[in-house]
Amino acid sequence: MASPEKDPASLVPLLDQDGVRLTVDDALATVTLTNPAKRNAQSPALWRALAEAGRLLPGSVRVVVLRGEGKSFSAGLDRQMFTPEGIEGEPTFVDLARRDDAELDATIAGYQEAFTWWRRNDIVSVAAVQGHAIGAGFQLALACDLRVVAHDVQFAMRETALGIVPDLTGTHPLVELVGYARALEICVTGRFVQAEEAVSSGLANIAVPVEELDGTVRDFAAALLAAPRDAVVETKALLRGAAGRAYDEQRAAERQAQARRLRDLAGIGE
Repeated sequence: MASPEKDPASLVPLLDQDGVRLTVDDALATVTLTNPAKRNAQSPALWRALAEAGRLLPGSVRVVVLRGEGKSFSAGLDRQMFTPEGIEGEPTFVDLARRDDAELDATIAGYQEAFTWWRRNDIVSVAAVQGHAIGAGFQLALACDLRVVAHDVQFAMRETALGIVPDLTGTHPLVELVGYARALEICVTGRFVQAEEAVSSGLANIAVPVEELDGTVRDFAAALLAAPRDAVVETKALLRGAAGRAYDEQRAAERQAQARRLRDLAGIGE
C-alpha cells in the first residue's frame, strides 16, 4: 500500500512543466496544478502536460489525487486565450475557427486528452477542490471519479455566457451527477455552485473546512487503497457501464465479473 501521509512536495516529480507536477508514492499519484499566481489558469500547454501525466503513470498507481496550489483549484481558461493575439505559440480562437472541420475536431480532441484518462478503470481519481473551479477548472474536477471540496469551493460553468460551450468532457459527468435540468441551468446561467449544494446535488462526495482538505483527501486515498486492486477495477467497470446497460445486461455483467473474481481468488485460470 502507498503512504498517503507523505507530502507530495517531498517526492521527486516524474513531471514538472507548464503548470503541472506529477509525483508518485507507490500506489498513490498526485497531480498538482502549480501556477497559483494565475489561479491555476489553463492553457493548451497545461493540457498537454496533464495528458502526459496520464501517460507517465506507473502501473503501480491505483489512486490519483488532483489538487491545485494556492487559494483556487483552477479559475478556468487563461484569459489571454480570449485576446486577439492569444497565447504565443498557440492558435488563437480565430485561428481555430478558420480550420476545416477535420482539423478543428482533431485540435479539440487533443485538448480533451487532458481530461479523459482520469476515469480509467485501473485507477480511482480524486479531485481536491478549493476556491474557484470555473469553466475548464470545473470540467477538470468533473473529469475525476470523486470530488472532495473545501467549504469555500465555487463551481461555475461560464462557457455558455462567453458564447462557446463546455467542450472539455464536462457535459457528460455533469448530467450524470445532477440530471439534465440542473445541468442545463448551471451551464446557461453560469451561476456559482457552493459546497453545500455540491454535496447535496452529488457534485461532491464530501465538504470540509479549507484547513482540513489535504488531511481529508489523504484519509480518503488511504480508504480507497485498502480494498484489493482487482476487485476495485471490476467494481468500477461495473458501475461505469451500468447506465448504458439494461437491467438484465447489468445482471449478466455482474455474474461475469464475479466469476472472474472467484476464479482469481481460487487460483484457477481462465
